[in-house]
Amino acid sequence: MARQEKIVLWIDRRWLTAIEKRLNGQTLQEHMEDVLDEICNQLPEREYKRISAEIYAEDAARRTEEEAARTYAAYHVVENGQEWYFKTTPGEELLDAAEKLCGYVTAEKGTVPDLFIKMFADGQPITVEEYNALTALRMENTGKVRGVFDVNFDKQEFSAVHIMDGWQTWVMRDVSAAVYHATRSQFASSDDKWRKLLDHLSGKEITSAGHLSARNFSFGDEIIESDGKLNFYVQTEFDVDAAFGTFVLTDKNDDWLNIYANYDIAEDRPCDMLELTLCKGDGSEESWSYPLNAAEQDVLLRKMEEYCQQQTGMSLHDYAQQFREEPEQQQGPVMKL
Repeated sequence: MARQEKIVLWIDRRWLTAIEKRLNGQTLQEHMEDVLDEICNQLPEREYKRISAEIYAEDAARRTEEEAARTYAAYHVVENGQEWYFKTTPGEELLDAAEKLCGYVTAEKGTVPDLFIKMFADGQPITVEEYNALTALRMENTGKVRGVFDVNFDKQEFSAVHIMDGWQTWVMRDVSAAVYHATRSQFASSDDKWRKLLDHLSGKEITSAGHLSARNFSFGDEIIESDGKLNFYVQTEFDVDAAFGTFVLTDKNDDWLNIYANYDIAEDRPCDMLELTLCKGDGSEESWSYPLNAAEQDVLLRKMEEYCQQQTGMSLHDYAQQFREEPEQQQGPVMKL
């Protein structure tokens, strides 16, 4: 790392005052720094470049080391029709973020900021793309991202990314109640608080648009190859109306929903869209796509892999490989002239 030497000069204050009057607004320290820069510039060019390169390399290594040790949490917050994306460091885990939420929603008026984002004084604004990248990194479980949260006050929903299940969403009042039970004992250890929080949230998960989890991806029927894709039929054993804005979970119509998750054979990866077809009681159909975010794509791939193993005894890669090889097998050997 860079080796810094401290140079101390003592000067009578009267000399200091007189000198700084003639330095055009500069302090004596600033002037001396300029003098040192000028002296450095007068060194032989080769020596100047060598020392500059060493200092730059040491500074870059220090920044890299600091960044490697730094951890984050990422937030998407919707409140009063506005939305924000930001990150914090060292970043909050689920219990920390839930406590912050509870403190905000249960506090007496005037004792907390007027917006939830103001509870994070050191929050750094980020783009949607950065938020998605941090979500993907969270799913990799490297420890770099301690939590990813979507806090929607307009819908009264609190969502967090779980490294195995993807998104988990709860109604805010359930999160607030769970925090109360988890933290009311001042003698409880961190582990006890975690356990109580999860116990009180267990079974209270809801389905939310943009927050599909592993429990939403169960498949039925055979895996079908069509147009260069492997089609997985997603069973509609969850609240599809909440997830996709439909109106099929009712006895007021005879509509039903078909959902397909596709695996691109050539790209050897899941497609980033679900394909949906609303089949109406009058015989008409309406089709559209649902974009999958990073957490949803990650858990979808895991569930596809698991189902493919069950159905074919093969990994997704190996099963798709058969279809990649078929055109070559059908073409047969090519004669060279």
